Amino acid sequence: MDVLAEALRVSGARGALGVVLKAGGTWGLWLDSYPAAALHVVARGTMWLHVPGSEPLEVQAGDAVLLPPGTAHGIAGGPSTTMGPCDRKATDQALTDGSALHLGSTPARTEALVLRYEQDPEVSTPVLTSLVRPMHVTSQENAQLRKTVELLMAELAHPQIGTTAAVNSIVDLLLIQFVRVWLARHPETQSGSWLGAMRDPVVREALACVHARPEHPWTTESLAAATAVSRTTLSRHFRSALGQTPGAYVTQWRMDLASVRLRDTDEPVESISGAVGYASPHAFSRAFRRARGIPPGEYRSRLRGDRKQAITGNT
Repeated sequence: MDVLAEALRVSGARGALGVVLKAGGTWGLWLDSYPAAALHVVARGTMWLHVPGSEPLEVQAGDAVLLPPGTAHGIAGGPSTTMGPCDRKATDQALTDGSALHLGSTPARTEALVLRYEQDPEVSTPVLTSLVRPMHVTSQENAQLRKTVELLMAELAHPQIGTTAAVNSIVDLLLIQFVRVWLARHPETQSGSWLGAMRDPVVREALACVHARPEHPWTTESLAAATAVSRTTLSRHFRSALGQTPGAYVTQWRMDLASVRLRDTDEPVESISGAVGYASPHAFSRAFRRARGIPPGEYRSRLRGDRKQAITGNT
């Protein structure tokens, strides 16, 4: 079981190209907080990242930095450059037609990609939302990532049939490659986040068991046996890595799986309850109500009603 791939799939983590920045001279831009995670990748030149409460971070050509959702920050050509507000009109135009957002003066000496990653709001497992600080990967660490960035830049430079689909796929690939490199190179940071938990071999193996067989009647004892550690050791590792018990995580993951299936399929509640590990629909309904505040049937009706209303409102 590829835990990261499965978690990203279920959590609905999807990337999108924000804008391509081309900047020269003296330039600075302040970006308001945005609910999605943001990945800045510098393709050429140098960019300085400014986050309140932290020292300015130099992001060089080939570097990438992932920012937690909701992080207000600035980007600039220098560590002490005054940053102005985002030009909404120019940004909207760039987002609409795919053109570059030009900052400062010509010639452009810095080119950077601003990507954003959102997570399905109905999924509670905090794959991206638990990040607490920026994650920085340098050019020396990410040879494969650099090649993917070059592929994305080439696709954007010469749009053709299928470019939109290609760009979306490459953006998703960039996130996986970034996390891969970060986990391998920075094992000392991000404790307490879901991504950080992936570097704990005990927790990672336990999550692989849960994700591979969510219908199994997992207990802390059986999960500890499956990972060849004691119950106490497993619980301690979960508390340290995720801030919750193994049992709490099992329930959380099952509720996420159930929520997505209730919304996206016509499967009967009885089928879903068995598929996510509950012996009876009654037990499942009780657990679901505790987790989501309403019974499964009402949850399904409400989400589908909201979706229908959104579609009607957009037509």
